[in-house]
Amino acid sequence: MENTTNQEVLKNFDDEVLKTFKVDVNSEIPVLHQVLRIAVYDEYHAYETYKKVLETFGDTPPFTNIIEAEVRHYQALLHLLEKYQVPAPLNDWESKIEAPNSVLEACEIAVAAEIDNIQMYDNLIDYVQEYPDVLDTMYKLQAASYNNHLPAFRKAVAQHSQLENVNLNDIHQQYSAHNLDDAIGKMDEIGQMVQKFSAGDVSQEDLMKMLSNTNLSFIGGALLGAVGAGVLSQMIKENEHKSTQEED
Repeated sequence: MENTTNQEVLKNFDDEVLKTFKVDVNSEIPVLHQVLRIAVYDEYHAYETYKKVLETFGDTPPFTNIIEAEVRHYQALLHLLEKYQVPAPLNDWESKIEAPNSVLEACEIAVAAEIDNIQMYDNLIDYVQEYPDVLDTMYKLQAASYNNHLPAFRKAVAQHSQLENVNLNDIHQQYSAHNLDDAIGKMDEIGQMVQKFSAGDVSQEDLMKMLSNTNLSFIGGALLGAVGAGVLSQMIKENEHKSTQEED
């Protein structure tokens, strides 16, 4: 990764778009370029954030393992950038990230970052429906955040809050800007659906009812481990086709 370690301060040409983590449909930059650059930039952010934690506090789980996953994430996206001839964004996060004051604070920040990451992919996925390889990669990265990273950091927050005698309710209130309560509640609901679907206790009809009331791309990432992106995408298409016929 390229870092701003030289005296000359470099800047991404699409800095304003990257900061919002949202596609600007009015921009002259192609949408696919925006999507891939935004995704890589956010994965860079996660990597540099977790690296700062390890530099500050040493070998600290779950950061030790998850930072390796972040490397795989941005490498998977860089492969797509290369395939579609999209210039990679400059990783300028290292100088922007401040060291947390405690491991608990680091874990709180990580929880908020993972939820933001999930929501980012929730938005970006809408723009890559015509690119199966990009869609599949983003489903997988979103699912990794939901299924692996977020639960690990949530567990770490609970553990360190007990060690430091901090009320978990204060933490949730502190990070209300990230809608933690609503997001975690939705994730718990999805997790139960995943278990039932995996066990064969939920029919396709029941699953589609849930999909009809929830953002499809987010559910797509959450259910990826149970049904696979390809299967789920086909189910979604069938449901959309059925809805179109009913409207006609």
